[in-house]
Amino acid sequence: MLLAMRDVALVVGESLIDVMVRGEERQEYAGGSAANVAVALARLGRPVVLATRYADDAHGRLLAEQHAAAGLTVIGGRSARTSTALARIGADGSASYQFEIVWDLDGVELSPDTRPVAVHACSLGTVLQPGADAVVSAVGALRESAMVSYDVNTRPSITGTGPDVVARVEAMVDLADVVKASDEDLTALYPERSWRDSAGALLARGPAAVVVTRGGEGATVLASSGVVDVAVPPVEVVDTIGAGDTFGAATLHALWSRDLLGADRRPVLAALSSDEWHEVVAYAARAAAVTVSRPGADPPYAHEL
Repeated sequence: MLLAMRDVALVVGESLIDVMVRGEERQEYAGGSAANVAVALARLGRPVVLATRYADDAHGRLLAEQHAAAGLTVIGGRSARTSTALARIGADGSASYQFEIVWDLDGVELSPDTRPVAVHACSLGTVLQPGADAVVSAVGALRESAMVSYDVNTRPSITGTGPDVVARVEAMVDLADVVKASDEDLTALYPERSWRDSAGALLARGPAAVVVTRGGEGATVLASSGVVDVAVPPVEVVDTIGAGDTFGAATLHALWSRDLLGADRRPVLAALSSDEWHEVVAYAARAAAVTVSRPGADPPYAHEL
């Protein structure tokens, strides 16, 4: 009997609990860069498989509840304990992090009726061992059929930013069709040059586009069609947790809406015009603006946009 294939987005990487401290107040939220992307994409109405790991403990159950509520299919098994990130929120809503991370992943086993049209990898999952090698291997294997999205999202406090980390980032860029990074990511990785020069160097490695987020200054797309600057909507910032992850998910959603996912669509994606990139990234910026307007990684649903 032939199985009906289901097109999905596969997100690979870490799930953790954000322990948010604002003055004397302390709250816990389900998070992790990859998990945030998966939840955000699911809230926008897309079918998502999340390959991740966490423990069957109190924190893990909080993650499982959020993932179930979002409708995610979760694969990857169990860890010895659930990772946490202590996020201290400043007066301007920015977050500084202190991590207690366990990241391991044996591989990515998909059901026979699942066909990823997009694979997204990001942040700690792509550089922190022992799980990083499994992430790179899975992305490389699926690239023959899926579009690859990669969010650099550096965490220098846990990984550092030396040559080994740069090499791992560039190995992922070499696999990616769309690369997202913040200006702070690029400055941390390549302190000897401007973020714009670093973004250009990453574009030269082969992706269709490099999207650089610059906080309240907006976002910049570097693509073969040219350089596009996109403003962000004015918003009162509560905190910035999950904003970049929401931006990445909304970018994927917008490209999916334009039928630009899947390996066979690479030539069309590579030829996307500056006006089309502006529309895609402006949508992503609107989605991220909703996330920063409320506490924790709480991305918008489609009807909110």
